[in-house]
Amino acid sequence: VQLQASGGGLVQPGGSLRLSCSASGFPLEDYHVAWFRRAPGKEREGVSCLSGSDDSAYYADFVGGRFTISRDNAKNTVFLQMNSLKPEDTARYYCSALRAADADRTALQALDVMHEHSQWGQGTQVTVSS
Repeated sequence: VQLQASGGGLVQPGGSLRLSCSASGFPLEDYHVAWFRRAPGKEREGVSCLSGSDDSAYYADFVGGRFTISRDNAKNTVFLQMNSLKPEDTARYYCSALRAADADRTALQALDVMHEHSQWGQGTQVTVSS
């Protein structure tokens, strides 16, 4: 499973970014895809997961309606649109994928599995600062 996270950058509080998670060699539409983040000195935490079974989405409580996860099958990419960004959103963001057909899981269950077992790539840095 080869994934590439991109789209991070420096943005002012209240601004927006769209992160991309692109896959090579396999169809992301058949996978649960999750975003995680890790801020300096903190544990990695799950942000959102898009189900590969029914396209339902899970969001962590701290998202508070500000982020939207979506999929573009033609581009084999999952996006995380982040609006109303806050300084506390500053972190390195990572994506992960889990084949949906392996087991019957909700988006949250899939995120928990990925949290425990993923091998993390380089991620993309998001910095929210004035």
